[in-house]
Amino acid sequence: MNQEHPNIAILSKFDPTNVAGAADTLAEDAVWHFFNPLLPDVQGDYVGLQGFQEFFEKMGGRTDGTFHVNPVSATAIGDELVVLHSKNTMVLEDQPIEVDVVVIWRIVNGKITEVWDIPSVYTAQSKEIPY
Repeated sequence: MNQEHPNIAILSKFDPTNVAGAADTLAEDAVWHFFNPLLPDVQGDYVGLQGFQEFFEKMGGRTDGTFHVNPVSATAIGDELVVLHSKNTMVLEDQPIEVDVVVIWRIVNGKITEVWDIPSVYTAQSKEIPY
């Protein structure tokens, strides 16, 4: 029987719709790196609990509350990294889209310390999204 990797269990506690509820999973100086040249007003680094909240609030505001993270798979790499694939959905500039995203999480001593959020912005798919 396969046991869930401890770092994947930590990530399962992280809810982007309630970042404050996962505060105990974040290192005090955790950094969220967001790479997206098509969203220069959101692209950048976000530090600590307040920074993580700011990132998800910006995404929610930029998409009129339609931004949703839909995890597909998570793979633990050694004792420190987890690679997560998600298909995020949103309405951006009146266009419903679905975008593949790879998020690399660094977890040290049971805390999320660094995150790299990399959307496949050039191959995003137009899609009707049921809300």
